[in-house]
Amino acid sequence: MLMERETAVEAGITLCAVALFVVIVVAGGEVSSAGLTESGAYAVIAAIVAFVVVMAAAGYYLSTKQE
Repeated sequence: MLMERETAVEAGITLCAVALFVVIVVAGGEVSSAGLTESGAYAVIAAIVAFVVVMAAAGYYLSTKQE
């Protein structure tokens, strides 16, 4: 069974956003060998906020895209 192009684009955008979120969270958690420091915690919070904004923007873009 083949996917439509639009479905593949939506899935690709979502997967890229999730992968970026995971990379930022892992990098923020490993800023120092002492565990999660204050700067690492800020990085994780920034990643969560950025993820929400990117997903909202992607959802808006995909919902207003003309066919």
